Amino acid sequence: MLREKIDVALKTSMKARDDKVRVSTLRLINAAIKDRDIAARASDRCDGVTDDEILAILTKMMKQREESATVYEKGCRLDLAEQERAEMAVIKEFLPRQMSEAEIETAVKDVIAEIDASGLKDMGKSMALLKERYAGAMDFAKAGGLMKKALG
Repeated sequence: MLREKIDVALKTSMKARDDKVRVSTLRLINAAIKDRDIAARASDRCDGVTDDEILAILTKMMKQREESATVYEKGCRLDLAEQERAEMAVIKEFLPRQMSEAEIETAVKDVIAEIDASGLKDMGKSMALLKERYAGAMDFAKAGGLMKKALG
């Protein structure tokens, strides 16, 4: 389970007295998961968040750090951009391998063929299926563009 993998990594890092960035990033990940657990319990889901939801949290954290690093670089704050990139490296350890553009294109074509999508009206259904199958492994912004092009 992904949650346990993150907990073990945090404990190991703390015992090994790893660099502060790694420990603090793992703590941030745990805090984000616990926040979602609390929200899940409020809606009568006692088990907390699933692995798919944890992947979504990690993907969102990656995106936030990428945007922040870009802003810091534009503002000539390379030290802060470097820290964001270091956090991204820690988060990336828990994400599945990201699909290449060619793999995304193939997956888009497969989904279109599978549900016999014929136009933009089927885009929502197609994207939902992609998100279900490739959570955390695919850049859905790229996939959306390819899907729109293929269906349009």
